[in-house]
Amino acid sequence: MALQSIPCKIQLNLTDTDRGVYEDLRLTVARHPSETGQRLAARVLAYALWYHERLAFGRGLSDVEEPALWQKSLDDRIEHWIDVGQPDADRLIAGSRRAERCSLLVYGNNRVWAGKILPAVEQQRNLHIAVLPQAPLDALASELPRSFDWSVMISDGVLYVSDADTQHEFALEWLLGER
Repeated sequence: MALQSIPCKIQLNLTDTDRGVYEDLRLTVARHPSETGQRLAARVLAYALWYHERLAFGRGLSDVEEPALWQKSLDDRIEHWIDVGQPDADRLIAGSRRAERCSLLVYGNNRVWAGKILPAVEQQRNLHIAVLPQAPLDALASELPRSFDWSVMISDGVLYVSDADTQHEFALEWLLGER
């Protein structure tokens, strides 16, 4: 019998001073049984970073044909394909061809990945790649509960994430493109 996804309830207070976005959001995100806390946190941070009213979580690990997040137009065209992690070059190229804009939020040790993948995808003009610093991601993602409340402030390209107890700072490194 297959394991079921775990629904996670998220209260997200988003203040993005760079884009003038101020939202108080309630999200329910399905966490795949094999999904790590780092990947779930990266998906939520990607949602905050590229927030749009039509941005939605994809099936991710449950469906390899869908990204972690995507924004679709009213006529079902993919406007923004957003992935997290360290996908291969073929997946990034396919995402950039299917969407008007393709973004990736990388986490984990990416030195080998970047050396191998970046030369293969740098010709994709609609592809934007940012790296999350690992130490604050590990601290934020350690033992994520099924329900959590985050305040995310984005200012000058830096994400500040606060929960009930702590604040974490994420200075993004852009490998390709921009936000």
